[in-house]
Amino acid sequence: MPQSTRTLVDKILLVLKGLAMGAANKVPGVSGGVVAFVAGFYEEFIYSLQKINFKAFKLLINFRWASFFQYINGSFLGLLIAGMLISYFSVSKILDYFLVTHELYVWSLFFGMIIGSVIYIARTFKNWNSTTLSFLIGGTLAGIAISLLPPSTQNDNLIFVFFCGIIGVSGMTLPGLSGSFILILLGNYVLLLVDSVNTLFDTFLYVFNNDFSFLNNAKHMRLLTVLIIFSIGSLVGMVSLSHLLGFVLKKFKNQTFASIIGFILGSLGVVWPWKNKIFKLDTTNQLLMDNNSNAVLDHYERYLPALNSATFIALLWIIVGIGVVLYLDYVGNKTSKI
Repeated sequence: MPQSTRTLVDKILLVLKGLAMGAANKVPGVSGGVVAFVAGFYEEFIYSLQKINFKAFKLLINFRWASFFQYINGSFLGLLIAGMLISYFSVSKILDYFLVTHELYVWSLFFGMIIGSVIYIARTFKNWNSTTLSFLIGGTLAGIAISLLPPSTQNDNLIFVFFCGIIGVSGMTLPGLSGSFILILLGNYVLLLVDSVNTLFDTFLYVFNNDFSFLNNAKHMRLLTVLIIFSIGSLVGMVSLSHLLGFVLKKFKNQTFASIIGFILGSLGVVWPWKNKIFKLDTTNQLLMDNNSNAVLDHYERYLPALNSATFIALLWIIVGIGVVLYLDYVGNKTSKI
């Protein structure tokens, strides 16, 4: 949608969609790209990111702010990114709390939402043939293979953190591929999406209270440095992936969409609600701890649920998750006809 035609309601909805994308990107196994795909702004998101190129850079350095803003679809990207940033200090904090206190039900809700996303995308995709079915199967197998990889240990080397930023942003640009789960596999989920983000939040509080003592705290400054490098890597990854995806969507749209549906199907194993965390042990059979005294995750042990009240509540949350996505689809269709 052109920037000039966006109403106040459209702008508020964009911020809310950004909130949803940010929250989804924070949860391992859930892809913010799925939110963009289901909410109907995935292609605009990718093509807007493509506009961050050499021409945009020339406009920027020549101080042609209005032309730069219009060229990159700045209203759309700005509102969406604003929602994502707000999410990291609000919605994602709430999710962190519920993942600790009601983990089974949170996973169940997202499991249902992914099922709902598959139903929605499969229903709207009409170009099924032997080629797209093969891409569907390939995408599904790739998603399953990624979900079965064992996590690595934490590494705060800045070059590796930059690489994590490039790879971790995949959850925004590739629906079904969870960036946060990739960070778990790389061993840096807690470092980059929990410790560093919390440190930035604490920094704002310090500055607000006119307290700059954190400047002398080596650990605090290291985490801020890690977050800056991760953010730069994410920006580089987001722009470079968008150019690749824009080309692929233009040349092989049906195959790409079929692969995306497969990725989302394959990711269901990651968010299977009934699983136990198995942590790594050291040579003395004690829990292996990372540099921030967190136990190092080895793998998830999935199991079939017992028939009890907790299971029935979890199944209810799965149904709610499916219903939320399909209801949003219904509202979107109804609104588009007005």
